[in-house]
Amino acid sequence: MHLPKRRPITYIWARRIAISIVGGTVLLLGVAMLVLPGPGLLVIPLGLAILGVEYAWARLWLRRVKTRTSDVIDVIRRNSPFGRNNDRH
Repeated sequence: MHLPKRRPITYIWARRIAISIVGGTVLLLGVAMLVLPGPGLLVIPLGLAILGVEYAWARLWLRRVKTRTSDVIDVIRRNSPFGRNNDRH
């Protein structure tokens, strides 16, 4: 029976640092795009997803963003004049 090789601590820390830098940069770019031209509302969840690979707090925030986004989409669909189950003719 083979046991998985243990990775050196330096690899683990290098991976965590790389994920933190890339995820943090994407997240900050998304926040900046809220006031600058660009798809900030799409980039922020991407940054949280990258950070969520290493950090539980990012997974929690991503789950909250998904829930709130779903709620907003439901409200828009209910109030849309083009909705599927709309009986206003």
